[in-house]
Amino acid sequence: MTWHRPGRRSVAAAERRLDDAFAALPRAQFLPEDQRPYAAQDRPLPIGEGQTSSQPSTVRAMLALLDVQAGQRVLDVGAGSGWTTALLARLVGPTGRVVGVELEPRLAEWGAQNLARAGMPWASLEPATEGVLGRPDLAPFDRILVSAMASRLPEELVEQVARPGRIVVPVAGTMLLVVRDDAGEVTVHRHGAYSFVPLR
Repeated sequence: MTWHRPGRRSVAAAERRLDDAFAALPRAQFLPEDQRPYAAQDRPLPIGEGQTSSQPSTVRAMLALLDVQAGQRVLDVGAGSGWTTALLARLVGPTGRVVGVELEPRLAEWGAQNLARAGMPWASLEPATEGVLGRPDLAPFDRILVSAMASRLPEELVEQVARPGRIVVPVAGTMLLVVRDDAGEVTVHRHGAYSFVPLR
């Protein structure tokens, strides 16, 4: 695999796309009413069922690593309130497809309602199937985002990513960028310490 350092112009363009997505989809719209006054605070906020809305700086760092492009197919694992699913949908645009999955049924229903209000029909949020990680029936995905802490690299999701493709997933306290090349070879890059609710 050959790696190319992105030029300043491409980095600036990626930053602008993230700025646009965050501006178009304020976090407050994806929070319980009692948590909306705290939406601008850079910290996790409770959304019910023992789950949280990740702090904005963490979400942005993960999306920057994921490097989502227009037209891609993306899986959002641990979609919760629907905020990350909506941000991903904004990044892929109407030619793309985003599927969010959430294990807690009540959260999945509420997150789907939040997502529907965002008006991007190319994205959906649904209850996860007990005992199944991701959506292997819809694979492969160009990008996979995991917003819960795994104890090990989830090979089930590696198998669901396209060639080439990327996964961003916190594992045992460390944020990992997992890159799969055209030949299926996997390279893992470590990007700092983070805290998340456990992946189940």
